[in-house]
Amino acid sequence: MFAFPVLLGDIGGTNARFAVLPAPGEPVQLLPRALTAQTPDPVGAIRIALEAYKGPAPRSAIIAVATRVDAPAIRLTNANWVIDAEAIGTALGLDRVTLVNDYTPVAASVTVLDEAKGDLAPIGTFPPAKSGARVVLGPGTGLGAGALVPVEDRFAILATEAGHMEFGPTTDEETALWPHLERVGGRISGEVVLSGPGLFRIARALAAHRCVDCSFTMPNDVLAAAREGDSLAKDALDLFARFLGRFAGDLALTFESSGGVFIAGGIAPRMIDILQAGGFREAFDRKAPHDAWARKVPVYAIVNPEPALQGLAAIVTNPERFVFPSQGWQAT
Repeated sequence: MFAFPVLLGDIGGTNARFAVLPAPGEPVQLLPRALTAQTPDPVGAIRIALEAYKGPAPRSAIIAVATRVDAPAIRLTNANWVIDAEAIGTALGLDRVTLVNDYTPVAASVTVLDEAKGDLAPIGTFPPAKSGARVVLGPGTGLGAGALVPVEDRFAILATEAGHMEFGPTTDEETALWPHLERVGGRISGEVVLSGPGLFRIARALAAHRCVDCSFTMPNDVLAAAREGDSLAKDALDLFARFLGRFAGDLALTFESSGGVFIAGGIAPRMIDILQAGGFREAFDRKAPHDAWARKVPVYAIVNPEPALQGLAAIVTNPERFVFPSQGWQAT
């Protein structure tokens, strides 16, 4: 059980988001976002964020972290912070600090997010969702993925490192592009192409394949140029959508996710029209001999701006409803 008020944290490779849940059933109080590059450690970022909070001091914390959570002190994959549960708890005078993988609360969030309230945008057409496992994944600084599996009256949340699975070409066009793609650690994984840096890599690879200059210097340049009609940027986004659909469909098969697939992360909400244009869903559904099954799987983009914080609030409000791996520290 968590002592209220509870500090909620969602720490990624670029952004750190914090909030406070004063009591069960109350609205989440969002705090100012921090950049991981702006402070040397999470304690400093939390203290700055809490300056905007006027209620009673938090008594416990649950923090989602963008890496494998296998110890009470862990280093981020895509940033220089070390997230140390004991250091955070001691510095802030907390009773308990729990660390979870960043896709644990995103998975929990799909139990409370609602299409009717504008939290979700459908991708393609599909029949109503059936009961069953649900998959969440999201391209951002990296590529996170997890699953929410019903077990009797509870949900088991499976945090995964699926973003680091190999990813390869399936058409002649992609095969010709592949030699131009930057390898990371000698590999092309899902995250290498399905992330902010991945979108940039796709654009550069397309430019190299076509023997044209690539004027982009960061992922946001690609998104902005596509909106202005730049053909290279538009083609890069179309490829990104197709790759994302294929990867999401593979995860749907892996987890038999008849309950749906939910796309989170910082990129998907900015390209809803492209995801809905057809390439994503076509790639998602092309899963012979199971393409008929794939066409029935609901797919949504999560457009709620803070799904992880909403999921953390759901977890601390009803902790008995969820089963998930975690690490942490508790005051003696």
